[in-house]
Formats: sequence, C-alpha cells, structure tokens
Amino acid sequence: MHSEFELIARYLAPAPAGDDRGVALGVGDDCALLAPTTGQRLAVSVDTSVADVHFPAEAPPSAIGHRALAVSLSDLAAMGARPRWCLMSLTLPEADDAWVAAFAQGFHGLCAKSGVALAGGDVTRGELAVGVTVMGEVAPERVLTRGGARPGDVLAVTGALGGGAGGLARWRAGARDLADPLLRRYLLPWPRLEAGQALCELAGAAIDLSDGLLADLGHLCAASGTGATLRPEALPLAEGLVEALGESDARRAAQSGGDDYELLVALPPASLEPARARLAALGLALTAIGEVTDEPGIAGSTVDGVAGWQHFSGDTP
Repeated sequence: MHSEFELIARYLAPAPAGDDRGVALGVGDDCALLAPTTGQRLAVSVDTSVADVHFPAEAPPSAIGHRALAVSLSDLAAMGARPRWCLMSLTLPEADDAWVAAFAQGFHGLCAKSGVALAGGDVTRGELAVGVTVMGEVAPERVLTRGGARPGDVLAVTGALGGGAGGLARWRAGARDLADPLLRRYLLPWPRLEAGQALCELAGAAIDLSDGLLADLGHLCAASGTGATLRPEALPLAEGLVEALGESDARRAAQSGGDDYELLVALPPASLEPARARLAALGLALTAIGEVTDEPGIAGSTVDGVAGWQHFSGDTP
C-alpha cells in the first residue's frame, strides 16, 4: 500500500516547474508559486464533490476525476475567464492504486483539454470526496458577473438542458454505459469555457447552470435587481431526454434539474444574433428562452416554486 506522498508523486504530480503554463514552483514545497499575466484579474473558485451527494461512489473513477474538475471550471466559464491553474484535494477510504490511476487519467485528461495546470494539492484518508480550486484570468473590462442583467435583455442558454437530471435518472435505473448521451451529460459534463470567453463582449450577465435553471436564474435576477419571464416551450432539451422521462418530466428536468453546466446569459436584443454566430463557430447552439423584466420574480415557469439543488434539503445520487 502506498503512502499519500507516493500516490501524489506517481499519479497526481502537477505540471513540471518552468513549463509554459505559469507554474514557477509546483509540488514539493509548502506552496505553489504561480505567475499571473500582467493586467489580468485572477478569478478563483472552489468546489467540493462528495461521494453519493454529488456523484455516485460507484461511478467510474475516471469520470469522477473529470467531473470534479469540470464543475469547478464551469464557474470560470461563467465569468468569461481563461483557466490557468488548479489545486486538488483528494480524500480516499483506502490507497487503491488502480482507482487512483483511473481517477488521475480523467482529471489530467480534462486538464490537458482545458489548458489548466495542476499546481498542487493534498491526499488524505476518509470518506471519498474531491475538492478542487480553480484559478483563471480575465481582463477587467471583459468580466461577466451575475449582476449585469437589465430589463429588456434576452435570456439565452448554451447547448441543451435537462441532461444532468436525465442522466441521474438513467443511473438510478441501472444504466452504466457511458455511451448513453444522458449518462455522459451527468457524469462527464463539459464546461463551456470557450463560450464564456466568446460572449464576454456581448452579454451583460452570466451564470452557470449547476443548481437548475430556475434556481440559477433566481440568483442572476437577485444579483441584478430584476425579474424574468421564462418561455418553457422554448427550452432546448438534451438528446434522449423526452424518450427517457416523457414530455412532462423532461420539461420539468430542463427547468429544475441540476448538473447541466450550461451557461445562462442576459444580453441586449441586438447582441443575440452576433452571439449566436460566435457560438455557432464553436459548434454550439445559443437559444433564447425568455426576457429580463422590471418585476421581481420569475414568470412563466411550469414548475411550482423555485426548484433546484440545495444542500441539506436536496435529493442525493
């Protein structure tokens, strides 16, 4: 059985010092030393993923590794930031080399695809959990926040909705093949980093959809001091969602299901088509789903209340 230091050195070693990813000093000292780009703001976010709360403990370890990083990178996407570095703490019930190797493959794979460098972290013993801190850069004039929506803005979402909730339902029904598009949406979400950066100059506000459309739209409206009107019939539904859940439950999942990790943006009407063109160049759809209003609250939803994931009151995987 390997010690935590051996596991780190063998499977979780960060990028070597002196490479082109801005890690001046990585693993082996008390702190990492990073080199931010002059004139940029540093965007920092942290997420903790707990087994059987955020993901099934029996999920493939490579998917757990990918997912733990993806959900944190999604926060950077919502700010329009370019990812640079991450820190990761891994809590394990036992030192299982095969499990850690597969976990690391998923984590490092997304690091490579998103351009983020693992700069350090920690491994300890306990119930399975992964904590990830991500750091990215964004020019101050390009930052997207939740507080910039204005009455008359169009509300639009990237990609499709309901896939996270649909994938969780498929997992509970016994599906295990990651070729299933809904299961992939749940276990292998993709942070919309390029989309966030492409929308910086066009959108006034943005938020990533982690807790469900209604809940996250509520957060955006609260930060902006506005309300919203939603058009549920316009919501783009994830592939296979209607077939898996039926029309009514699919529409509900798109409104109140969590784990979609798409971006919800508010943008002036004149910016909608340019925004669509930019995302089309990335192979991604942008769908108008409502409007920002003066009146507080969210009108038009077909779901009672503002449903969505909340810790200490939500369901678990």
